[in-house]
Amino acid sequence: MDLLIRNGRVVDPAQQIDETLDVSCSGAKILRLGKKLPVPSPRTEIIDARGLVVTPGWIDAHCHLREPGREDEESIASGAAAAASGGFTTLMAMPNTTPCIDNAALVAFVLNEGARTPVRVLPIGAITRDRAGKELTEMAEMAERGAVAFSDDGNCLADSRILRRALEYSRLAGRPLIDHPEDPALSRNGAMNEGTLSTRLGLAGIPREAEEIAVSRDIALAGLTGGPLHLAHLTTAGSVELVRQGKKKGLPVTAEVTVHHLTLTEAAVSGYDTNAKVSPPLRTAADIKALRKGLRDGTIDIIVTDHAPHSVEEKETDFQNAACGMIGLQTALPLVNELAGEIPLAVLVAGLTCNPARIFGLKECGSLQPGYRADLTIYDPESSWVLKPELILSRSRNTPFLGRRLKGRAIRTVCGSRTIFKA
Repeated sequence: MDLLIRNGRVVDPAQQIDETLDVSCSGAKILRLGKKLPVPSPRTEIIDARGLVVTPGWIDAHCHLREPGREDEESIASGAAAAASGGFTTLMAMPNTTPCIDNAALVAFVLNEGARTPVRVLPIGAITRDRAGKELTEMAEMAERGAVAFSDDGNCLADSRILRRALEYSRLAGRPLIDHPEDPALSRNGAMNEGTLSTRLGLAGIPREAEEIAVSRDIALAGLTGGPLHLAHLTTAGSVELVRQGKKKGLPVTAEVTVHHLTLTEAAVSGYDTNAKVSPPLRTAADIKALRKGLRDGTIDIIVTDHAPHSVEEKETDFQNAACGMIGLQTALPLVNELAGEIPLAVLVAGLTCNPARIFGLKECGSLQPGYRADLTIYDPESSWVLKPELILSRSRNTPFLGRRLKGRAIRTVCGSRTIFKA
C-alpha cells in the first residue's frame, strides 16, 4: 500500500529537516517530502499527522531478544512486537543467547526468525567463542552471513591482546566491534554504583574507575589498530571525557548511552528494587548531566534501550544475587520525549536514526530521503499514559517504570510502507 502522511512535524536530522511537511511513500520506499503533495495512487492510505512528530523509523542498536535458549524470557517475535509498539522499526540483537551467537549458522537463524516479524532484526555476532574471551570467532564468515557488528556484551574483553586482534579483524571485516567497557577485576561481585548510597544499603559497589580504565584501554587499542570501536552503554562523566578526547584525536571511536542511564540515578535502587539493577549500574546526577552534555555535543553518538528481559525468578530475589537488566522497548519513546526540553529533538532523533545507520552501515536507512526505506515512526509527544502490565508485549515484566505515568506515545509505526503498529 502507498502512504501519504500529511501535516506532521517532520524531523529528519540527516537532511537537517524540522518542519511541517507531507511524506509520500510508494513501493516500500520514500517517494518525496514536501507541502501539499499529490496522492500518489488510488490505493494510497492518507494519514493525518497534524500535531504529531514524524521521524525516520527508530533503530535500537543494543537489545537482547534471548532467542535461542531463553524463550521463556523473550523470543524474537515477542521482542519485535514490543519494539513495533514502541516505535522501533529495526533491532540489533546481542549475541548473549544460549547457545551464543558465535557462528554463521546462528547468525542465519536470527535473520530467518527476524524475517518472520514485522520489524527488521539484525544479528550481532560474538567476538569470542561462547563469549569466553579466549578464542576469536570466524568474524569474516559471520559478517558475510549478515552480522552487522561483533560484541561479547555482558562480558568485557579483558585480554588486551585478544581485543587488539579482534579490532584488527573487525577492520578487515568492515564491521564495528562493540565492547562492554568494565574491568572485571574491579567490578566483580558489585551490585550497584560504589559510593555513599551503596555503603548505606550494605551492597557491594562497582567503582566508576572499572568503566573508565576499560574505556581508556579500548580507545588506545583503537588508535593502535585503526579498528572501528563502539563503546557500549557509557555511564560516567570520566568515560564521556575520555571519548571526547579520543574523538578530538581523530580515532575511530563511537559511543552509546542507554535511555535508563540518561534518566535514572542510583537512587532508583534505594528500596532494593531489583528492576533498577542494571549492568553497568545506574550512577549519579552528575554523571547524568555529563551524559546528556555528551549527547548534545556529539561525543555520544547513539541512544539505545539495552532491552534485557528477565524471568520473575531471576528478579524476585535478594538484590545482590538478582539478574541485571530491565526491559525498555516500550518505554524508550516517552522517556526520550521527556528529554526533548533539555536536549534538541534533532539530536535525540539522530541518536536513534541516522547515527546508528551510519555507524553500523545500514543502507538506505535512518533518513526520509527519497529512495530510502519507508520506515517511519509517528508519535504524539503530548499523549499521557500509564504503563500497566497488560500493555507490556514483552514476555518479561522487569521494569521500574511499571505504574508510572509517561508522556509521549507511538501512534503508528511503519516498516517498508507497511503499518506494523497502530495505536
